[in-house]
Amino acid sequence: MDGLLKLSAAIDWLNDRVGKAVYWLVLVAVVVSAGNAVVRYSLNMSSNAWLEIQWYLFSAVFLLCAGYTFLHNEHIRIDIVSSRMSPQARNWMDVFGHLVFLLPLCVVMLFEAWPYFMNAFRSGEVSSSAGGLIRWPARLLIPAGFTLLLLQMVSELIKRFAVIRGWIPDPYGEKSGSH
Repeated sequence: MDGLLKLSAAIDWLNDRVGKAVYWLVLVAVVVSAGNAVVRYSLNMSSNAWLEIQWYLFSAVFLLCAGYTFLHNEHIRIDIVSSRMSPQARNWMDVFGHLVFLLPLCVVMLFEAWPYFMNAFRSGEVSSSAGGLIRWPARLLIPAGFTLLLLQMVSELIKRFAVIRGWIPDPYGEKSGSH
């Protein structure tokens, strides 16, 4: 189990670093959006590329921070149910939810998103909007984000099983049912 807990810690470290780096893209998106608005209204000029880069930045934050959000137990859960459960039952509910709902979602998304990215990359697909951007970087965000989310799910499963077996204290304690 020590090896699995080390793997879990490495995954947690990765998602924490990616999340902390990527959430700065929110500021970049705000600056790009504000700059685009100022140029559009003051100089009567606009570019589809500036709009698309805002979409790319939002997509990067949303997709690449999913694992970070999961790591910090800030994901959506059914509080009305989980808050009434014992910590042991919540842990088992987490295991069930991860394996039955999150794992298949991540696998399907990776299976579908990789060819979607590869087609755009191979063809050099460009947005159909005048002045639009190449599409493959945005499409790469989908498998990258779901890979990080899948890795974090593995880490959370390792931690849940270690908690259930009594090998580690619950990293979320009573907080795990309070969101």
